[in-house]
Amino acid sequence: MTQNRTPLYDEHLRAGARMAPFAGWAMPLHYGSQLAEHRRVRTAAGMFDVSHMAVIDLADASSLLARVFAGDVGKATPGRAVYGVLLNENGGVIDDVIVYGRAAGHRLVANAANRERVLGWLRAHGGGADIRERDDLAMIAVQGPAARTAFADASGEDVRDLAAFATMESGARMIAATGYTGEDGVEVLLPDAEAPELWRRLRDAGVAPAGLAARDTLRLEAGFNLHGQDLDESTTPLEANLGWSVAWEPARNFIGRDALGRQRAAKPAMVQKGVVMEAKGVLRHGQSVVTDRGEGVITSGTFSPTLGYSIALARLPRAAAGECSVRMRGGEAPARIIKPPFVRRGQRTFQ
Repeated sequence: MTQNRTPLYDEHLRAGARMAPFAGWAMPLHYGSQLAEHRRVRTAAGMFDVSHMAVIDLADASSLLARVFAGDVGKATPGRAVYGVLLNENGGVIDDVIVYGRAAGHRLVANAANRERVLGWLRAHGGGADIRERDDLAMIAVQGPAARTAFADASGEDVRDLAAFATMESGARMIAATGYTGEDGVEVLLPDAEAPELWRRLRDAGVAPAGLAARDTLRLEAGFNLHGQDLDESTTPLEANLGWSVAWEPARNFIGRDALGRQRAAKPAMVQKGVVMEAKGVLRHGQSVVTDRGEGVITSGTFSPTLGYSIALARLPRAAAGECSVRMRGGEAPARIIKPPFVRRGQRTFQ
């Protein structure tokens, strides 16, 4: 099957990337060492090609966003971005997205695998909104403690004092202080034709390319969800540790509110928690977790390069806490339940 290619495809090949299919795109899995790329982001700076993400520009869409976005879209003023979820009528998560406020409307970035679902949902509820997919834009994420300085050196844009979830626009570029790694940094949206030169300038400024494999271990250490694993249309934000992203006030009838409100009042039986296992072995998606309050399941699991042992996000009984065990290879391995995240700014965050 033919895979879509980002504007940085040739740069990846020149850097020796191992390419792999992802959500219909040919994407770099790693450039030789996933562990080295992970550690580079935690200690210095790394850059990710995230041009496969769905970028959608919206005009005259305030009423549409108030209806489909469970977060407070009123906070997405020009120069500010807001993370949140799009819900179906049952309160299940269609996608987790970022909405950016702009001088003329809004910009929404959704997951690549949900591109058609999100576009269809917006159009179905669009009213008079102007909905335009921006397939002419690339996106580069620069992450790590040295990311902002390196980005400023490479781009000429001073982003050192950009507050978290603040944005700035320079010509056709939008730069946002957002990311998916638990480290400082920025993400820049820019015209396709400009992306290779910026990528090379970043490389010359000491920013190492990193692939999807490192991106996944970094986001899991940071306790961030991956749609399709940790949340989906059968999972509500209350079950996926995203209740904080739902704006109940000011009152409005966003899609999924009624179902979510009923679950909120009753309290969900299963919720997302963290699991750590210092014994040998690697926690994986789908493994059963045995607790003193019943069984649950791992939604995302991996070996943590920063901590040196396995970590996971799991859907567990709401009251489960303390010691647990994980079923693997016909036996049970000891583990314990913690509150994520696991790592932020390169440091362990739990007791």
